[in-house]
Amino acid sequence: MENNSLAHVLFGTKEIKATKLDWRTRQRICVSIAKGLVFLHEESALKIVHRDIKGTNILLDKDMNAKISDFGMAKLDDEDNTHIDTRVAGTMGYMAPEYALYGYLTYKADVYSFGVVALEIVSGTNNVKFRRDENFVCLLDRVLYLQKNGDIMEMVDPRLGSEFNKKEVVRMINVALLCTNQSPALRPTMSTVVSMLEGKTDVEELVMVPSTLGDPSGFSTALHNKFAQSSVNGSLSETQSLVKSSEGPWTASSSSSVQDLYPISKS
Repeated sequence: MENNSLAHVLFGTKEIKATKLDWRTRQRICVSIAKGLVFLHEESALKIVHRDIKGTNILLDKDMNAKISDFGMAKLDDEDNTHIDTRVAGTMGYMAPEYALYGYLTYKADVYSFGVVALEIVSGTNNVKFRRDENFVCLLDRVLYLQKNGDIMEMVDPRLGSEFNKKEVVRMINVALLCTNQSPALRPTMSTVVSMLEGKTDVEELVMVPSTLGDPSGFSTALHNKFAQSSVNGSLSETQSLVKSSEGPWTASSSSSVQDLYPISKS
């Protein structure tokens, strides 16, 4: 792809500076990703959960049109639309808690990952490389803090300056927070996400479920305990995969490498 990936243009590399994406382009990319997931979840003949939605798997052509790539190809059970997978595959920082901890996979796992990517698009901040401190352990943690204190506009990428639509920014952040709710039942479907992002539907009220997984630091602790237990039981390969893979899949079996199954339609 001419413009590499969303992660490439948003975050850059050691050799290449990030591209300054204007707000209109960011909004279009975000809506396009959402529409692509609607196709995978609801419209394609083979219903698919991607399992690894993140910036490096969103490719951009010369006109900054987006394509989802690198499919995990996890087909949901036709009867109950759920799947239990003991070989958890995905990228730390983008995985839904119920899938990362218990291998419980539904369409809502992709919804969660999309929410994280949407926050990255607004902020220009890489969630995997987020600068952790005693207050914030991930990008989502910081967003929730800023929202609670009425400072949500501090999330906006400073490279945008004042050249953005405040109403659209607030809407995208609120939709992203709905998508990253720790309870999969409270996350919207991707078709609802598209409708909200395009302003056709009011953004639903955010309902936070109190639990250890609802708190990002608690989620991190739970993950640590899960993989520490794997180590105690002699299953070191899974733990080693986690340590080696802050950027990529946790397991080698995470993807069937079906590249560019379909183009995301322009919005």
